[in-house]
Amino acid sequence: MREQSPIIKLDATDSTNLYLKNLLRSKTLADYTVVVTAKQLKGRGQMGAEWVTENGKNLTFSVLKNFESLQVVQQFNLNTCISLAVYAVLKELSIPDLRVKWPNDIMSGSTKICGILIENVLKGKIIQHSIIGIGLNVNQISFKNLEKVSSLKLLTAQYFDLDELLTRLLEKLRHYFIGIEGKSVPQMLPAYEKVLFRKDKPSTFKNVDDEVFMGFIRGVSSDGKLVLELEDNVFKEYGLKEVKLLY
Repeated sequence: MREQSPIIKLDATDSTNLYLKNLLRSKTLADYTVVVTAKQLKGRGQMGAEWVTENGKNLTFSVLKNFESLQVVQQFNLNTCISLAVYAVLKELSIPDLRVKWPNDIMSGSTKICGILIENVLKGKIIQHSIIGIGLNVNQISFKNLEKVSSLKLLTAQYFDLDELLTRLLEKLRHYFIGIEGKSVPQMLPAYEKVLFRKDKPSTFKNVDDEVFMGFIRGVSSDGKLVLELEDNVFKEYGLKEVKLLY
């Protein structure tokens, strides 16, 4: 029998992640509690980037995942599970040329169709809760001045039922989270690296000093850093705020 997630539906909110975080402070919430909104007013992506969404056209939601023994050192397992779950659902829908852009954007070709924001609540070295924000471009077909952005409708010319899509994504998340607390990051990385965007292709990057350089994405380290091969066979690891992939 399919397990039901408690779903809180909002007409509009600043951020579903923030709403869920505030709710969690005031009461105990069941695993996989979901907050979904028709309109997100101040959606955020990685590093504070704004997420632009048209009212009622896209899937904008946050999921609470409770843990008992997930160590902070295992936290990249969250990126792996969540991005692979979304990837799997979109693959079933025949979305073309899917890839996961480190750490967890979902791409079709060179366009972004989904952003994921994971915020963890810690207790010592243990992750107690994860608040998983997912913004998936579904039926929106105009993105104004945004470049390299697409939607499921633009890619397939089909209309998608948002409730049905949400159900599928939640089921897949549950599946991918099975046994996560007992697995190390290196155990879970191969499946993630297999679908990594621009892996082993010559790519252009920018560092924190705005210097542009060339390199190859070779994989991800056990602490979730991007492993690049630079000139002269030099390998270097970069954290989220240390490097930007320009293509």
